[in-house]
Amino acid sequence: MSYTILPERLRPGATIGIVSPSAAVVPGLRPLLDSGIAALERLGYSTRLGRNALLNHHGSGGTPRQRADDINSMFADSSVDAIICTQGGDTSNMCLPYIDFDIIRENPKIFMGISDITALLNAFQARTGMVTFHGNDVMWGFGRKMTGYDISEFTGRLSEARGGTVEKNSVWKTVRGGCGEGRLLGGNLRCLLKLAGTPYMPDLTDSILFLEAFEMTPEICGYLLAQLCQTGAFDRLRGVLIGYIWGLQSSAERSRLARMEDILAELSEGYEFPVVKCDDFGHNCSNTVLPVGAMARIRAEGEEPCLDITGPFLM
Repeated sequence: MSYTILPERLRPGATIGIVSPSAAVVPGLRPLLDSGIAALERLGYSTRLGRNALLNHHGSGGTPRQRADDINSMFADSSVDAIICTQGGDTSNMCLPYIDFDIIRENPKIFMGISDITALLNAFQARTGMVTFHGNDVMWGFGRKMTGYDISEFTGRLSEARGGTVEKNSVWKTVRGGCGEGRLLGGNLRCLLKLAGTPYMPDLTDSILFLEAFEMTPEICGYLLAQLCQTGAFDRLRGVLIGYIWGLQSSAERSRLARMEDILAELSEGYEFPVVKCDDFGHNCSNTVLPVGAMARIRAEGEEPCLDITGPFLM
């Protein structure tokens, strides 16, 4: 997309719609959903569950059409100010043929999720030009103990439209030095690649790509990054920011395995785009909120590495 559509920021008392575009909210996880809803309401927001948000169809939150209907309805409803997904899963890309992109384009609003929701965040941005948001979901983010960093990043980014340098909650490390500027795209590596070869894949030309992963081994990481390379992406990227990789960092034993940043550096030998590592977004960690589709600058040269959000992302 050659243009950017900006949603409105979260106002006090805003109504947040809650949808389940991927995994079903099974009965055993309902307390986690209730906890997440309560956390949002403590922050001063009203919430509204999608009509199909509690369905279970083959392990997903309804049929693909039902899940898309909830998304379309939330965008079309003028009384809903923002939309946050219950959780990730595996099947959000099944919704894409039933999404009404005209409704999204005509009614832009904050749409946020993580993990498998990566497919929707990037597809919506690619097809409409609207900025979307990679950040905590209702269940596994808001539904568990939120850190001060989580809350500050959520309110700062979405209520105050705070851009500039992303606040750090971990040590940021330069893997390959340099500077780059471009459109911020990405999320979960495996889920982003579900869009490869489809009409929903964003154009990675001149992009800053941010990547995280949940279950991961060096072998899986290698073939996924090789696939990304074989799409031609490495020729077009202006920088890569790698977040917390739970499968390679969550225990002392796993931490002895090859890291995603090391595998990427090896596979991208000869390329010049900067690569930076941090632990400030991903699974089972505190999460900043990253605006998918906004302009950003990655700096890993002559100073502590950082990511600057340089372009507007909210009205």
